[in-house]
Amino acid sequence: MGTGQKRNGLVVPEASNAMYNFKYEMANEVGITNQIQGGYWGHISSRDCGAVGGHMVKKMIEAYEQSLAGKTQF
Repeated sequence: MGTGQKRNGLVVPEASNAMYNFKYEMANEVGITNQIQGGYWGHISSRDCGAVGGHMVKKMIEAYEQSLAGKTQF
């Protein structure tokens, strides 16, 4: 995808830094942070990038379920 064609922006733009940090936290859990060089992810496999995204979604769902149960973790 060319530059300027990204359409999946954040719903809450103010959360940009938090999501950036969250992504790297999940990459650390998956064990690929040593492969990321200067913020460049282009040489990381789709499988590994998908694992990072999957972990992010899993953690967000878990946090939301806990907030519904009255155990706010945000």
